[in-house]
Amino acid sequence: MPRAVTLIRSATLSDVAEYAYAATAPAEARLIFLAGSCPLDADGATVAVGDVDGQAAACVANLRTALKDAGAGLDDVISTRVLVATTRQSDLVAAWEVVRDAFGDHDVPSTLMGVTVLGYHDQLVEIEAVAAVLDA
Repeated sequence: MPRAVTLIRSATLSDVAEYAYAATAPAEARLIFLAGSCPLDADGATVAVGDVDGQAAACVANLRTALKDAGAGLDDVISTRVLVATTRQSDLVAAWEVVRDAFGDHDVPSTLMGVTVLGYHDQLVEIEAVAAVLDA
């Protein structure tokens, strides 16, 4: 099945960023706007309390599930926003490395942000995403 997402790399911007600078999807693609994926288990409890890496991994797992339920996968994601409740850049990097590794070569345009607080008790990480698919 052909993919809807085309990643665009810039030859004029720095190659320091570990993601494509832009992405497109054709007009006939179905867009999927995902709520922020949180590090919650099936009972709604926050997992990996105090562990940025563990929470990022849980967010990715929940994101995969939400995508699957919508008829998509990580390769259909067109952009992400990774939120980390911290004032330390090392925490941002730790969360980003988990997300980056999960996406592999499908390095979609992304924003990584440190925020003051997130919505659930003991929550440190949240991942927002938009996906695009071509339905058969």
